[in-house]
Amino acid sequence: MKLMQRCCFLILGLGLLVGVAAYGQAAAPAAPAAAAPPSAVELKDTTAKAPSTADLAKGDPAGTSTGTVSDVPVSDSKTGLTLGDVASQVGQNKIGINFTWTLVCGFLVMFMQAGFAMVEAGLCRVKNANHTYMMNFFVYGCGLLAYWMIGFAIQMGGAAGNSNLGGLQPLNTEHPISLFGKTWGIFGQNGMFLAGHTYDVGVMVIFLFQMVFMDTALTIVTGACAERWKFLTFSVSSVLMGAFTYPIFANWAWGAGWLSQLGSNLGLGHGYCDFAGSGVVHSVGGLTALAVALIVGPRIGKFNRDGSSNPIIGHDISAVLIGCFILAFGWFGFNPGSTLGASANGNLRIGSVAVDTMLAGCTGTFGALLYMWALKGKPDTSMSGNGLLAGLVAITAPSGFVSPINSCIIGLIAGVVVCWSVSFIENVLKVDDPVGAISVHGACGLWGVLSVGLFADGTSNYGGGWNGVNGSVTGLFYGDASQLVAQLVGISTLLGFVFTFSFVLNLGLEFFVGHRVSAETEMAGLDIPEMGQLGYPEFVFHPEPEVMTHAHAMAVA
Repeated sequence: MKLMQRCCFLILGLGLLVGVAAYGQAAAPAAPAAAAPPSAVELKDTTAKAPSTADLAKGDPAGTSTGTVSDVPVSDSKTGLTLGDVASQVGQNKIGINFTWTLVCGFLVMFMQAGFAMVEAGLCRVKNANHTYMMNFFVYGCGLLAYWMIGFAIQMGGAAGNSNLGGLQPLNTEHPISLFGKTWGIFGQNGMFLAGHTYDVGVMVIFLFQMVFMDTALTIVTGACAERWKFLTFSVSSVLMGAFTYPIFANWAWGAGWLSQLGSNLGLGHGYCDFAGSGVVHSVGGLTALAVALIVGPRIGKFNRDGSSNPIIGHDISAVLIGCFILAFGWFGFNPGSTLGASANGNLRIGSVAVDTMLAGCTGTFGALLYMWALKGKPDTSMSGNGLLAGLVAITAPSGFVSPINSCIIGLIAGVVVCWSVSFIENVLKVDDPVGAISVHGACGLWGVLSVGLFADGTSNYGGGWNGVNGSVTGLFYGDASQLVAQLVGISTLLGFVFTFSFVLNLGLEFFVGHRVSAETEMAGLDIPEMGQLGYPEFVFHPEPEVMTHAHAMAVA
């Protein structure tokens, strides 16, 4: 009997095991079969089903028949459509999307030149309006010529490898040095005059995009030195900056230079990271502006004998605010466009970058407006505009690496920083900056560079890594202190090299040409002596009532 019971239990146990196994097999989802590539017959059949010319001639109001397999070009009409033809079309579509995106964003950045011109001219006196507008106009030509001849090659001549734009393989020569057993890039060598093998479609796209960034840096200097800078000296200084100052630092950061290699060579995060140029564009421009403004000196009547400053009121606040909006609009090309593509490699982050940009500009406005309101009892209009720009400058470096909440924090802090910096530059350093360019772009640009090392949250790696280091850019607050060190090295380089180099170059110009107009020209206004024409010849402007001057003095003191 016991033997029979054991046999029954054994049979029952085996039955349960078989049942469980069968259930597991039935419950487990079948592994999907690998999709086989379409055969020649399938491609031919698909092509045969495409709308005919007669069908398309009837119109396609729903858009369902336009853009089909029949639009894929074939390499051999006898063979017909092949898998290689389809794959080539997919690859060209990716590059075409990225070309278009980058070019359109470059066009937006170029339009920012109009915004800079309005902001700077509006914050200057009417007797200098034509001169200020002309500096903002002609700096485009000076920068473009210098960058085309030599600057682009120095910056991007060794920057091959960008898959978004087809590889950029003609830009394949970076001048190296060996130090500490590592190879470090110093400057690029290919691309002068866009001649030879750099006559290439991808190279043309990156040239246009990088050129308008360079020109943004150059125009920052015109604001800080407005109302007393010789037009001739301004032109020469701008050529030198477009040919050397900007491209050298831009190479170190973006063109395979040594700052970008701090991660791969020394293990400092992902090396110096500056997504769209808080340091490369804005701090380079702001620190060069500081160097030139120190050499040029303050406007007549800006400072009293005891060192106290006097307000010098601009002539058109409406131009200032309209210019700020133009700049904010152009920034949607500046930051999202710095992905250099909208397809593949994590480029769908363009939406996040755009929102970060918008939010930081908003909170930058709030930071400056509320600070001035609390300090002076009324919101200051021009400082509110500078707060918007301060937030946009600060978010430019971290925009590709941070969350919307962190972008708000970065912008808010920038709005306060710009107020502090304007006071420090004017009252402590005794530097006259008519538009606050040194503070907006220099100080807030440095804050933007620093914020990458603090707020980068490690959520984007752009297809594998930044600066050739695997993984995502992550700052101190998210676990990587080494990234902060890399950013501090970049800031030290900006303060140590860019400022010093700019000062030496412009000191040479001071010796040979001279930066400043005569006292008589400055008092009369630069429009007639320098440009030969008033900015507003048909209008008669009267001095501001004393009460308005006093109110403004109280607001900015």
